[in-house]
Parts: sequence; C-alpha cells; structure tokens
Amino acid sequence: MLILGIDPGIAQTGWGVVNVTGQRYQPVAFGVIKTTTKNTMEQRIHHIANAIGEVAQKHQVEIVSMEDIFFAKNVSSAITVAKVIGAIIQQLSLQKLTVRLFTPLQIKLSVTGYGTAEKHQVQELVRLLLKLDTIPKPDHVADSLAAAICLATNGATENRLRI
Repeated sequence: MLILGIDPGIAQTGWGVVNVTGQRYQPVAFGVIKTTTKNTMEQRIHHIANAIGEVAQKHQVEIVSMEDIFFAKNVSSAITVAKVIGAIIQQLSLQKLTVRLFTPLQIKLSVTGYGTAEKHQVQELVRLLLKLDTIPKPDHVADSLAAAICLATNGATENRLRI
C-alpha cells in the first residue's frame, strides 16, 4: 500500500511516500514544499494544496496520513495551519483519496511506542524503520514519514481487531 504522509505548515510542508507491505516499510520519495512571505497567505495555501495533489498523483498513493493540530501555544499560527490542512483535504478529496488525521501524540506513540517521545527519538526510529542512512531533513520531512508509518501501524491494528 502506498501511503502519503504529510506534516502541514505554511512555510514548509513536509511530505513522504512510503510503500507498506505487511510490516515492512520502504521509502518511495519525500521532500518539502516551501512557500515565501512574498506571496499572500491565500497564494501560499493554494500552492501547498496543489503541490501535495501533484505528489499524490505522481506516486499514485492509495491513502493519506496527516498530522493534525493537537495543541497550539500560538493561536494565529494554529489557525493558519488549520487552513493549510483544510485546503489539502479538499485537494485530495477531489482525487477521491481518504485522509486520516493523527495528533502528534498518536504519531509518536505509533512510531516509538511512547507518546511523549522526543523529536530526535521519533526521527531516529523513522530512519531505522525506513533503513535510511541519515535522518531526513528538514524536520518536516521526517515528521511526514512518521505520519505515514503511524497510519500503517494503526491500519494493521484496526485490521487485526476486525478479525
């Protein structure tokens, strides 16, 4: 199964495509979509959503996992990220893709087994699970791959519970 993981943000949105077969994870492609403050907020959101849509089409992903907002110290940045999330969901729904949202705590728990794991611990486990030589940079890329792994582990658990 090809899963697209997304770590949404207005300045940088990380994305990663992971091929999941059983309990094996293989990285397909990953990167970051960057925007600039030279453009309006609306233009930046539109660019991110379109670019994610292109990634989904190019890699023929089957399902999408995205980090959701769980808690925000800065309300205005949380609102902006929520707009990015909404635009991405709209774009991907036009492609008939299911988008699953997971909190940072859920992603950390799925990847490390510990919901309050440190960022570097999550990144290192992403590196190990995907058999990468180095931790993907910037951080948003590693976080997007963690989101994809989270969906894979949650999906496997849900399938076992249905039996």
